[in-house]
Amino acid sequence: MENNDNLIERIEELLEEMVEQQKAKVQKVADILNPRVTREDILNPQDFPELKFDPQFNYEDGLLSGLIAVQTAIRREKIKGTQRIL
Repeated sequence: MENNDNLIERIEELLEEMVEQQKAKVQKVADILNPRVTREDILNPQDFPELKFDPQFNYEDGLLSGLIAVQTAIRREKIKGTQRIL
């Protein structure tokens, strides 16, 4: 059981690193397209046509969304596993 716990912890750490790297990449692409865009603005790219219609931005933002979805699913499974033990 401890090996599984260590593996899950390592996976969570790797995913967190990947999410942070991808957030930086999304910000970098957004900065190229519109230097005035903030992190908050990136959460609503539909308000910025230069982001909304840019294929590279949408690709990078989609990768970020996928990584966050995986991260959420793993956390959910971890919580479900904890509840079974209790």
